[in-house]
Amino acid sequence: MSRPAFDQLWTNARIATMCGDGLGLIECGAIASQNQRITWVGNAADAPIADTTVVHDCAGALMTPGLIDCHTHLVFAGNRAQEFEMRLQGASYTDIANAGCGIASTVRAVRDATEAELLQQSEHRLRVLMGEGVTTIEIKSGYGLDLESELKMLRVARELGRRNGVNVVTTFLGLHALPPAFAGRADDYVDHVCQQILPVIAGEQLADAVDAFCDEIGFTRAQTQRFFEAARRLGIPVKLHAEQLSNQHGAALAGEFGALSADHLEYLDGAGVDELAKAGTVAVLLPGAFYVLRETRLPPVDALRSAGVPIAVASDLNPGTSPIVSLQANMHLACTLFRLTPTEVLRGVTVNAARALGLQHDRGSLAVGRRADWCVWAVAQPAELCYWMGGVKPDRIVAGGKERK
Repeated sequence: MSRPAFDQLWTNARIATMCGDGLGLIECGAIASQNQRITWVGNAADAPIADTTVVHDCAGALMTPGLIDCHTHLVFAGNRAQEFEMRLQGASYTDIANAGCGIASTVRAVRDATEAELLQQSEHRLRVLMGEGVTTIEIKSGYGLDLESELKMLRVARELGRRNGVNVVTTFLGLHALPPAFAGRADDYVDHVCQQILPVIAGEQLADAVDAFCDEIGFTRAQTQRFFEAARRLGIPVKLHAEQLSNQHGAALAGEFGALSADHLEYLDGAGVDELAKAGTVAVLLPGAFYVLRETRLPPVDALRSAGVPIAVASDLNPGTSPIVSLQANMHLACTLFRLTPTEVLRGVTVNAARALGLQHDRGSLAVGRRADWCVWAVAQPAELCYWMGGVKPDRIVAGGKERK
């Protein structure tokens, strides 16, 4: 048997590999890497070593894969604190949208911002998440609603990854809201996106997936289907905001198109659960939005479990309905509001989050061949990562085989 190649060895750690169905815990483990990849994982007593190996002693700390935030709207300008106050006074999501606030106000701010301004404002949020152990993050567009502004958002997202040493996965949220220029002409706007905007974004390779908001104040199932068909013709995977405020049967549509994920899902029905299970589509739960909107209808977690649908958890970081710059806070909320177990949540921000981005063979678990992304935590047990709301930061973070300083 050939000896594995490695130049880094991290040893004496309790390693939550996330392999198998649970945490995949190795009580006293070690992990070796070379050239950004994991080359060996196992019991510390069996670890290979050579004179050239750099050895890191974790002193019994917990090691997990790097965290993955698989649903964010991190790139935006301005804020919506006024909308927050409106909601406290009783205004609903729909009331706010109809008043010209909501997504429309962020669209105005994004269009007015230069690319440099948008980068500066967004970078602060990204670095906060990175400090919590996030090594891969999805960033959506959708606050531009015209070609120039959508391209600007996606370029900023890519640049954030390059500047900060974090893996950024970009999603073109082509059907998010109706821009003023297309008021009352939703079908015309869908045609415009499919024929004029999406092909340019695809040609510039700025989107790893596309997304849409299929709901009563968003876009219909039929309009979403047309968008998905256009994406399919261009070979781009799809994701969907589905069943957040009403049941438009968007999740079933997502399943029919083999979507990477269907997200929110508070109004998901049994048929939608079955379609997600059949397609292997990940259910991404977003407790931050549920909390901020003070929703009362819970996503059907038991039905998702019973059907074997993979469950991920994400921050949904955005300026209106989830202004929570913390994946860990959302991990806590997923336990307290949705009654997910800490193990389910930890899988939801690692292996299942990777699957929601189509990256399950590359990251999200600690196994040979995976990208060398992991965090070292000074905690007594894995559940503490969900138990605390704030105050727990990784002592050490490795991304692509290199330790962040």
